[in-house]
Amino acid sequence: MKSNKLWLVLLISALIVVLAACGSDDKGKETDKEGDTASNDNENTETVTGGNLVLEVLSEAVELDPHGSNDVPSNNVQANIYETLVVRNFDTGEIEPLLAESWEQIDDLTLQLKLRQDVKFHDGTPFNAEAVKINLDRLLDPVVASPRASNFEPIESVTVVDEYTVDIKTKAPYGPLLAVLTHAGGYMISPAVIAKDYEEAGDDASKLRAYVNANPVGTGFLKYDAWVPGQEIRLVKNEEYWGEKVAYDSAVFKTVPESATRAADLEVGNAHIIDPVQPTEVAMVENFATVNEQPSMSIAYIGFNAQKAPFDNEKVRLAISKAIDREEILQGVYDGFGVAAKGPLSPMIWGQSDDIVPQDYNIEEAKALLAEAGYPDGFKTAIWTNDNPQRQQIAIVLQEKLKQLNIDVSIEVMEWGAYLEKTGAGDHEMFILGWSASTGDADGALYPLFHTSDIGNNNRTRFSNAEVDKLLDAARVETDSDTRLGYYKEIQTLLNEKAPAAFLHHQAYLTGVSKKVTDFTVDPTGIYKIQHVKLTE
Repeated sequence: MKSNKLWLVLLISALIVVLAACGSDDKGKETDKEGDTASNDNENTETVTGGNLVLEVLSEAVELDPHGSNDVPSNNVQANIYETLVVRNFDTGEIEPLLAESWEQIDDLTLQLKLRQDVKFHDGTPFNAEAVKINLDRLLDPVVASPRASNFEPIESVTVVDEYTVDIKTKAPYGPLLAVLTHAGGYMISPAVIAKDYEEAGDDASKLRAYVNANPVGTGFLKYDAWVPGQEIRLVKNEEYWGEKVAYDSAVFKTVPESATRAADLEVGNAHIIDPVQPTEVAMVENFATVNEQPSMSIAYIGFNAQKAPFDNEKVRLAISKAIDREEILQGVYDGFGVAAKGPLSPMIWGQSDDIVPQDYNIEEAKALLAEAGYPDGFKTAIWTNDNPQRQQIAIVLQEKLKQLNIDVSIEVMEWGAYLEKTGAGDHEMFILGWSASTGDADGALYPLFHTSDIGNNNRTRFSNAEVDKLLDAARVETDSDTRLGYYKEIQTLLNEKAPAAFLHHQAYLTGVSKKVTDFTVDPTGIYKIQHVKLTE
């Protein structure tokens, strides 16, 4: 799909960058179904009971406390240990029961949930209404400083009605509340572990989350067993699970940064699932395995630090955005897998509008904007990325494109955890990242990334705009769907014009799956679904 010439340039340049750089990991949400189910083609095979499911991944989890991380690699491990009150069915778009059996909006501000009565945490602690209150109170505790709190901030109080009934009251009507309760920030942690976490930290807030991270205890179908940093995280079967138990004994998430190594391990049987498969490797991997291609709710973007000159000037940001040929990136870097972005929202997100002026490629307009901004001769800057190969290639493409504007760009590659920490602190000028809106709602896709209140957390562009804030706030409390859609159309238009980021691409998740694995899927937010996986002979 892409030209050999472009690929050769990118490959050579990527090798140069890697040799000169200092890092090692990927994929964020920064941080977003109709997925193919990986199935066994051999009709004569038999399902194996037990065994060890091996997943080789590019990036290691940052944290196993679900209140302490907001990245996809962490969530891909957490999703098996913990559970939410409700869950989204990506096939139908509906919210379905999980730890909550039913719910009722009893007034404009109060959602009442009836909980399952047969659930215990891995440590034997009962799951009940008090556990829900303890979890949501901790998530919203400003001392805990959870990066996942912004979606839950409209909650005013959580009240225990009886042992298995809980009321969640919001400060104002909050349309996305049920969708928000599907978010990973709503994973339920053992109250006993939470109590120990507060106890161990004492008066030192910097120590909060350390105990939960080292002792992740949820209600999920897998239990935490061990973590060897930089190598693997091992989970084991929860024999006391309230629902359908897994068929295998354990699952191990191995950190394998080298794409070729992951592919080789899949071919020889050392791995059952690898993530990601590089776009250029798809045809090769399909010779011996299945490649699961899942359209996503994610957005890949180039972010600008709007608090640092010259990126505090929206004309500079828009000029760079107009210097980017998104279709060229889609074809040349991703081999056509995914969709070029018209704006900040994936077509799979509720609230996305096609009726907006897209961020388009126009190099002459870019030059004119830069001159109007006072930089006719360009400037020097730097772009940061992590060791995701496609992000490195995008950085190289951008570096070449911006030479046409006399902008001299250096590239710095960082290890995943350090990258998130430093971009969160605002030390950057430009950066490449992604966001996966796991709620499926425009609020979860836009509010954390662009509201002033989330600067220093998920808002890594450090963008602050009173009009955007006002519209985001209004959309949160609006209960009429059509009115909300109107707000989000205005927001998307403003974000394309103000350009806190250059929106690039809605990726397709490419996962390699052994033909000895059945019933594996990836959801549109990038999360592996391994509860029903079976291994075959």
